[in-house]
Amino acid sequence: MNTTVSIVRCSDYSNVKSAIKEALSLIGGLESVISPGNRVLLKPNVLAIRAPEAAVTTHPAVVSAVCELVKEAGGIPVIGDGSGIVKPGSTTTSEAFRASGIEGVASACGAELINFETSGYTEISVPGARQFPRLYIAKAVLEADVVISLPKLKTHELTLYTGAVKNFFGAVPQKIRKQAHALEDRDRFGEAIVDIYSIVKPNLAIMDGVIGMEGNGPANGTPVASGVIMAGYDCAALDMVASELIGIDPLKVPTNRAALSRGFGVQHPEVKGVPLQEASLRFKMPEGGATAMVPPFLMRALRRHLTVKPFINTSSCAFCKACVLNCSAHAIEEVGRILKINQEKCIQCYCCRELCPNDAVEIKKSLLLKIVTRSRT
Repeated sequence: MNTTVSIVRCSDYSNVKSAIKEALSLIGGLESVISPGNRVLLKPNVLAIRAPEAAVTTHPAVVSAVCELVKEAGGIPVIGDGSGIVKPGSTTTSEAFRASGIEGVASACGAELINFETSGYTEISVPGARQFPRLYIAKAVLEADVVISLPKLKTHELTLYTGAVKNFFGAVPQKIRKQAHALEDRDRFGEAIVDIYSIVKPNLAIMDGVIGMEGNGPANGTPVASGVIMAGYDCAALDMVASELIGIDPLKVPTNRAALSRGFGVQHPEVKGVPLQEASLRFKMPEGGATAMVPPFLMRALRRHLTVKPFINTSSCAFCKACVLNCSAHAIEEVGRILKINQEKCIQCYCCRELCPNDAVEIKKSLLLKIVTRSRT
């Protein structure tokens, strides 16, 4: 597998197609993975019902540009994803496609738009699995001739960074996602993500880093002008470079560690285009990821005193119960017309924060963790 990763400057979405073409040419071109007539699945990150400017979802200009390039290469572009649940009795993927602008892109490009939640999943065995020996994977992913990951450059409260590999978490149903979060450990969660990735085996990743997200990503962070497009045939290699680019030690990212341990990617990929040091940024880190920055020996000794606990700000809560639906540990309890998190049950996966449409879930760090993390900054 070619593990070369390209970095190209792109300060504005109006120039994104030319930036993507340049990024692809630096690693070998799109034609090396697409043959005429291939059905090419584009997997953007459509996490929630957010407008493009919120930087939660892959920008529609990126999806549009890749659709056009796939057609120029003789492929048949198909767009698909499955987003998170944000309200009782409803799936949000269709609404998220609309809000993100990706529905409009599919219509304009004549590309089929597939909602993984409603199009179905296929059960499949996972050779060499670490957490899930059997998985349900979206049929559209398994039936595609070529799979392209279109992630957004973002921080993540559980995994510090989310990118090309973790993007395929959207290819499994909600039940599997809850089971993965219920593993209660960042490393085991990373292994679960790589179980999914090992089955999908994407052919290419093109990362939307024109506007990224720093801070409390993947849904509650702050949009930040990052000014890059990145590409690589190996998603794990791209993630190693992208996490370092935003100031995160790649080996602190559990999906990176899990991928390397399974033979995906390399620790130091070759970089073409803009040198990594020149492109480097320093994103603000997610508050929920604070414990990942604590030295392992301290965590082992003081785990009970180094905590980052979510709580519901009742003044912001709309009582939609999205947090209840997404809590793997069933830790959110209804007390009258107020929702409260039972800290004895909470596993600190931060799904409640990630999928709350009103940003009503906040976090509280223990005093000792504040002291330890302050001393290391």
